[in-house]
Amino acid sequence: MFLTFGQLAGLIAALAFLVLVIYLCRVLARLTSTVSELTKSIKTLTEDADDISEKIEDLLVKTNSLMDDVNQKSSKLDPLFQATSDLGESVSDLNQASRNFVENMGNSTHGLVKTSTMLKNGLRAIKLINKLRKK
Repeated sequence: MFLTFGQLAGLIAALAFLVLVIYLCRVLARLTSTVSELTKSIKTLTEDADDISEKIEDLLVKTNSLMDDVNQKSSKLDPLFQATSDLGESVSDLNQASRNFVENMGNSTHGLVKTSTMLKNGLRAIKLINKLRKK
């Protein structure tokens, strides 16, 4: 049995098609496996993302609660800070008043020293005049 040229070409084409089909079947099998794994991974990621979002929501609720508590407690401290500020101003005013008092006392003392010196000189002059009169 001899094959004609057309039959030989048909046989080669059929074998090539068979090889192509077998190759595509293997590729599709691998692609199916890959898609299956990808689907499992996406499902796992979705579940993990849901768990994370629930935990984040719980965390945000707790954070908001803590912030409210901190705000309430800090508002209770506001009078303390105001009192401290007022005390600082009072101490500053007291320091200024003390400086003014010391400065005034220094000026008064300087005047007293001059007056005292003048009185001593006046008394000496009176003593001198009295001695001169007695002679």
